[in-house]
Amino acid sequence: EDAYLAAIDRARHEIVIANAYFFPGRRFRQALVEAAERGVRITLLLQGVADHPMQRYATRALYPYFLTRGIRLFEYHRSHLHAKVAVVDGYWATVGSSNIDAFSLLLAREANVVVEDSAFARQLRDSLERAICSGATELRPADWRRLSLLQRALNWASYQLVRLAIGLAGYGGK
Repeated sequence: EDAYLAAIDRARHEIVIANAYFFPGRRFRQALVEAAERGVRITLLLQGVADHPMQRYATRALYPYFLTRGIRLFEYHRSHLHAKVAVVDGYWATVGSSNIDAFSLLLAREANVVVEDSAFARQLRDSLERAICSGATELRPADWRRLSLLQRALNWASYQLVRLAIGLAGYGGK
């Protein structure tokens, strides 16, 4: 998480993150918002076909927060998305097993490799762009304003249950 936060803080042009289980903590969410406020173009490619529905609903509770702050969101529907990668400013990249959630970052034994290389970052960025173009749907703020009350309640309840699970695991404040 520290490597992600440092790269997001240094970002000046673009951040592209593809992540299967995206449930970032407050610091990570704030770092993305601050980057967007600096004019950094941020794209999130997230799971659209869920193998853990509660996690997906919990993540979807965060969508309005990002969408109203100019962060682009895409859900990948072609198959399960298992990616855990990011590219920042066409130079910094990470690939690994860490999802952006407390379970991966604090509880599991996960690892990512950080690569600072323009050629590698460009190849990874191009691969993500192909995935977005061929199998993802962009979500817009209007899509979330049209959600039913039941769907909003399901997202909110899932968000609270996942937060409770993190707190019970003893990592809520970290």
